[in-house]
Amino acid sequence: MSATLVAGVGNVLFGDDGFGVEVARHLLRAGPPPGAIVADYGISGLQLAFDLCSGFDLVVLVDAVGSGHPPGTVTLLDLSDPRIPAGLDAHGMRPDAVLDLVATLGGHLERVLMIGCQPAEIEPRIGLSAPVAAAVAPAARLVRSVLEKAATSPGAGSGAGAGPRTPTLAPPAKE
Repeated sequence: MSATLVAGVGNVLFGDDGFGVEVARHLLRAGPPPGAIVADYGISGLQLAFDLCSGFDLVVLVDAVGSGHPPGTVTLLDLSDPRIPAGLDAHGMRPDAVLDLVATLGGHLERVLMIGCQPAEIEPRIGLSAPVAAAVAPAARLVRSVLEKAATSPGAGSGAGAGPRTPTLAPPAKE
C-alpha cells in the first residue's frame, strides 16, 4: 500500500465529539503506525477533502458515531460503498459530505474505513465522558490492527478482499 491516512475528526469543544481528535493524538504520541500519516483534522472538513484528493489507497476516519450501542462502543465500518451525496456545508462537514466533496473535486479513494465510538454526551464542554475516554486506547489499537491487516492482505487498498460491509463492534471498555 503506497499511501494511508488516518484522520481524526470532531469538535473538541463538544465533549465526546472530540473522540477522533483524541485517538489521533494518542497515535501520534505513541508513534504513528508504519507507512501511515496520522493527522488531527478536528473540524477542518474542507481541508480534509482537499488532502484526500492527493490520493490515498486507504483512509481511516476516526470520529464519534451514533450507532445506538452503549457509550464507549467502538465500531468499524467500511464506507467504500457508493452512497447518495450529502449536502455541502463547509462549517459542519460530516464525513459523508467530505467524501462526496472529494468525488466532486475529481479525487478518488480506493478504500475508506470509519472507526467510530458511540458518544455519551455531545454538548458544549471540553473533554470526553468517562466511557468514551476509556475507548481511546482500544480504538487506537484497532487502527493499528486494521492497518496491519490491510498491509498484509491481498489486494490491500483496492477494495478487493475488503471483507464484510457490516459493522464490527467492540464492547465499551470497563472502567
